[in-house]
Parts: sequence; structure tokens; C-alpha cells
Amino acid sequence: MGTRERDALSLKEFCLRMGLGRTRAYEEIKAGRLHTVKCGSRRLVPFDECAAWLNRLSGGADSE
Repeated sequence: MGTRERDALSLKEFCLRMGLGRTRAYEEIKAGRLHTVKCGSRRLVPFDECAAWLNRLSGGADSE
């Protein structure tokens, strides 16, 4: 499975890495711009989605 130990970040880890507040992250999720998965009560952000979200912000697939 590559050199990474995990394939997803917790929402808290995602926010710390991206410099985003939790409220803003949930707004992104609700708007459909950030795709997450649920594992029990935890919300996880797949590593691939981190790059895709940044791409959408820069006017990639979801430019408004």
C-alpha cells in the first residue's frame, strides 16, 4: 500500500494541513466541494481528495 501508513486524514488533520477552520470545512462538505467518507462517527478525507479539492479551488473542475 505504498509508503503511507494511512490513506485518509481525519477532518481535524485535514483542517490543520490546509489551514482551514472546522466550520469552513463543513461548509465545503455541505456545498459538495469537499468529498469525505464516514467511518462510524468519524469523518475522513481521503488523501486523493485533498489534491482534488485544491484543484477545484484553483478553477479546475468546479470553477464558479
